Amino acid sequence: MALLEVNDLHVEFTTYGGIVHAVRGVDFAVDEGETLAIVGESGCGKSVTMQSIMGLIPMPPGRITKGTALLQGHDIIQNKIIDGRDIRGNFVGMIFQDPMSSLNPTMTIGAQIAEPLEVHRGYSHRDAMKRAVELLDLVQIPEAAKRSRQYPFEFSGGMLQRSMIAMAIACEPLVLIADEPSTALDVTIQAQILDLVESIQRETGMAIVLITHDLGVVARLADTVTVMYAGEVMEAGSVDDVFYRSAHPYTLGLKEAMPTNQTGRTRQLKPIDGTPPDLFAPPEGCAYAARCPHAMEVCLDHNPDPFAIHDEHRTKCWLHHEDCDVEAEGLFQAA
Repeated sequence: MALLEVNDLHVEFTTYGGIVHAVRGVDFAVDEGETLAIVGESGCGKSVTMQSIMGLIPMPPGRITKGTALLQGHDIIQNKIIDGRDIRGNFVGMIFQDPMSSLNPTMTIGAQIAEPLEVHRGYSHRDAMKRAVELLDLVQIPEAAKRSRQYPFEFSGGMLQRSMIAMAIACEPLVLIADEPSTALDVTIQAQILDLVESIQRETGMAIVLITHDLGVVARLADTVTVMYAGEVMEAGSVDDVFYRSAHPYTLGLKEAMPTNQTGRTRQLKPIDGTPPDLFAPPEGCAYAARCPHAMEVCLDHNPDPFAIHDEHRTKCWLHHEDCDVEAEGLFQAA
């Protein structure tokens, strides 16, 4: 059994314009010590998927209409309490996308890191503050004792992100959810943050769910990859499967839109034409069909079930149906 396993998750939002079908049948699993990357363009449902599992979306207007999320066999959608402890902070930690808006500007950094230790672990304030300094030192913030007494406005963007990591790992969670942990940072600081996350994972053995649209970050950190589009999983497999044996046209489109750093190789970046579908009224067929250069008539009317490519590699694309007369494997290998 996987450490965290999500099956057939559906999330909707009721708005004045109608019901938004934000997440539509998402499945994934992550094991202890493993890094799963959830990839896709903005608005595809990556963050909503994880926030709904954590109980962080407002209900209403949001609601989970179907699906399960099992943490060590416990359905954390139905019950956020395991052994008398809230899963949030105790068993699952989260690094939010924007640390400046996620931290309380009226509290010192140390107090904010100490708070989950007091609430979830029963630390005294003195012991919690001592541990907060140790955590700041762990995430490589210089003069940790002094910095623990400062406020968020006194920290740089990179230091705020490190503080968020310290807060997320304070209670030694089994799973760390990292929502775009390095998006707003320059490339030098981004590399340092990624190195830090890797080193903490090696020391603690925690699983990581990395939410990102940066394929470079995925290639560096991930063991397995789930590619999302319009609230659905288009492709999933090992990082090598998804990068080197891509099986869905959307995955290929993402790769072709990414610059290369290979010496002596130049190519023109190719954007994905068109726009995502309206999730107020999702299409009956494949969500990507309107933008897909290989779309067939069946794609417009029927949404495929996932096809197994090999081992754990699977994709939702009619090109891999046994009756399809297109040389799917040759098509994707050539790309």
